[in-house]
Amino acid sequence: MQTKNLSEEGLNFLIKEEGLSLRPYRCAGGVPTIGIGCTFYPDGRKVKLGDPPITREEAIQMLKILLKDFESRVCKSVRQELNQRQFEALVSLCFNIGTSAFASSMVLKRVNVNPNDPAIKQAFEAWKMAAGKPILLGRRVREWRWYNGN
Repeated sequence: MQTKNLSEEGLNFLIKEEGLSLRPYRCAGGVPTIGIGCTFYPDGRKVKLGDPPITREEAIQMLKILLKDFESRVCKSVRQELNQRQFEALVSLCFNIGTSAFASSMVLKRVNVNPNDPAIKQAFEAWKMAAGKPILLGRRVREWRWYNGN
């Protein structure tokens, strides 16, 4: 797949889904997180709960730096051409579940066979669990809608 990057609209979608916290906190999975869903800093250091707060501008800049790896992973993993929204939904999923989980996901497998397969919706929804609870189903439905152009 040709190299793509999130559009401003796609970036705003991801920011809305991840939320913004200027102070470190434990995400639903118990991992220290800061900014816009970042569990590590651009220099590779893991976020710690005792880290100092950051500004909104720093959070957005940090996200943009870290997103490059996720955008690249999606581009390298997908063998079909995607439209911008399909790509952005996959980046959102990859950012949330991690690159290893994305690489072995049924979402990716189905996209690589037919990016317009309606069964991709169920593959997105399978990633609804966090900390043993189905708290991510709403996000997965929104990602599917984004993917599907709605």
